[in-house]
Amino acid sequence: MSRLLKKVGWGMIVFAVFQCAAFFPLAGAQEAEVVDRIVAVVNDEIISLFEMNQLLQPYEAKIRNLGYSSEKEREMLFKVREDVLNQLIDQKLTDQETRRFRITVSEQEIDNAIERIKEANFYTDEQLRKGLARQGMTLGEYREKMREQMLRSRLLNIEVKSRIVITKEDIESYYETHKELYDGEKKYHLRNIIMKVPALADEAEEGRIRAKMEMILEKLKAGQPFEDMAKQYSESTSAADGGELGVFAQDVLSPQIQEALKGMQAKEFTPILETDLGYQILFVQDVIHAQGKTLEEATPEVEQKLFKEVVDEKFQTWLEELRKRSHIKIVK
Repeated sequence: MSRLLKKVGWGMIVFAVFQCAAFFPLAGAQEAEVVDRIVAVVNDEIISLFEMNQLLQPYEAKIRNLGYSSEKEREMLFKVREDVLNQLIDQKLTDQETRRFRITVSEQEIDNAIERIKEANFYTDEQLRKGLARQGMTLGEYREKMREQMLRSRLLNIEVKSRIVITKEDIESYYETHKELYDGEKKYHLRNIIMKVPALADEAEEGRIRAKMEMILEKLKAGQPFEDMAKQYSESTSAADGGELGVFAQDVLSPQIQEALKGMQAKEFTPILETDLGYQILFVQDVIHAQGKTLEEATPEVEQKLFKEVVDEKFQTWLEELRKRSHIKIVK
């Protein structure tokens, strides 16, 4: 599906709501003229040009405002029309299936769903109506969209979700192969010694600075305290504090620093690092491990992740099979 066409979250059964758009005018017509025709037949139902244009208009407007060449614009418009038509076919098929299974939603259930949305967003009834009006939608139209969404969600439960089983072995396997997600956040208490390299330094000057850093590194290896060496040699503003940098979560450090610290323990220092700031040696004062999640604690989260992945995959498979056994004709 085109990047400009927002992906329809079939797995979550959330269908986007768009403003209605004008029809395409006839080429060469003197005035805007309403043109409608059948663009597809899905079993015993049709999809009209009018229906497609309603969903298509926001994407077309966006593409036309991107400043592409005429050829590129035509290519993208063709692709997004194809995507929108396929989306409408899929929606028509799922709607037909909800009727075949005699799935219904009561007015009270729609009322309850809307009330939950209002509560979650702290909306009053008036605020909800105004928000819908800004989208060009009435409350009645919104209720119909809610009904469609709930019907399709129930169809998903019948055709897909009820057939999915996430086993204990599935959860354990995911947990073991994604251990880094549940080990807890790692933080480093760091100090550094830095010697800056002037922007216009020639090779000889840079060599002298590098040689001085190598001398510092040798003294550290011989057992000289890092804090004392930082106070004596570092050109950092924190030199007086023994090169104190503070505590950093692993994921906020640069990839270069993360790589240098990989596997390091407390009271160890890195080799000489050539960084944008100059030559540095980092000292790990301490490694702090935040408490992670055990398999038992992570099980609900893992189960939900796996379930969603399988739902999305199974729904697409079900939809493809539904298309194969349906009569679909696209009218050119």
